[in-house]
Amino acid sequence: MHHPPKILIVDDTPLNVNLMEQALEELGYQTVSATNGLEALQQIADAQPDVMLLDIMMPVMDGFQVLTRVKADKHMRDLPIIVISAVTDMPSIVRGIELGADDFLPKPFEPAILRARLSNSLNKKRLHEQEQIVARAMERELEIGREMQADFLPNKLPRVAGWEFAAYFQAARQVAGDFYDVFALSQTHRIGILIGDVSDKGVGAALYMALFRTLLRATIQSDEFGLGARAESDAARLSESIRLTNNYVAGMHGHTSMFATLFAALLDPATGTLWYTNQGHMPPLVLDARGSKTELGSNGVPLGMRLRETIEVRETRIARGETLLMYSDGITDAQNARKQFLDEITLMNEIRAFGAHSAPAQIDHIIEMVNVHVGDAPRFDDMTLVAVKCLMGE
Repeated sequence: MHHPPKILIVDDTPLNVNLMEQALEELGYQTVSATNGLEALQQIADAQPDVMLLDIMMPVMDGFQVLTRVKADKHMRDLPIIVISAVTDMPSIVRGIELGADDFLPKPFEPAILRARLSNSLNKKRLHEQEQIVARAMERELEIGREMQADFLPNKLPRVAGWEFAAYFQAARQVAGDFYDVFALSQTHRIGILIGDVSDKGVGAALYMALFRTLLRATIQSDEFGLGARAESDAARLSESIRLTNNYVAGMHGHTSMFATLFAALLDPATGTLWYTNQGHMPPLVLDARGSKTELGSNGVPLGMRLRETIEVRETRIARGETLLMYSDGITDAQNARKQFLDEITLMNEIRAFGAHSAPAQIDHIIEMVNVHVGDAPRFDDMTLVAVKCLMGE
């Protein structure tokens, strides 16, 4: 059943209240009243009015104080407020509007004008409520998307004797464009390692993150699924996976101009041999206990930009005590409230100094540095870290 809008009248003069009640009830509105600011706040909580008509000069708590209290409270701040007052000097009107009043009417008021102002305020309130409903629905959809996206990331990392694996992921928004994966290939006893960053942010990047990650994982493991012949070598397996993924995205979706930087590798845990390719991603670091550093630099362009005939794969070795540390640019691009970036020289010095620690401890230390630098500022970009440490012989 439809109920007429409820109007809260706040005025310390009974005659004014009676006149407004009569005028509003003739127009088809419900009314409730208060004689001072404190009563008004209580009526807002109890009666839940649709609009408040507020006098300025009142005892106990004046109209300006009411405006300040209402607009500071997240449960009341959306209530439309029309100031109706005999105080008509410009500074008072400006102050009321600055404190959050939606409109101003001088006393004595003209009923027809009051009706028009109330209609306008109620229409704005209905529009705002509809926007809130849509916003909540979108928020829920994004939350579902975040939960689904989380399923594309590994819920646990492989456990391999003589090796440590650790990872960290934090989205800057509800959904992210970063991705990583660490997975075992049972037939070849290799470990697949991926870390990538899709261009742009938000829902579009999240959709492409799922596409890139799924294609890469499926093509690297294709022979294990019975979908293709086993590659001649680990390097060939990795190269062909990247080529197929790149050409599918570039060929089918190149018009969107979406691309992804990628570091991808296959690890032989028995020997520490690492076959890798870096397609425009942040150079991973190989650290030892002394803090020396080797960068696995880029040897290609981001995936999805153009069709490719070959993908170069390089080979290195992760020796005992060394850590392969991979990260996205959300780490180096972290900004504080003053828009200052994390000092990369300081960061790299800290990373080198922490090379002797475990893989999880290295990641924890880096994230702590970032969090201290960023403080309460909003996250500028997704942050992803993956660490692989060789413990063989320890």
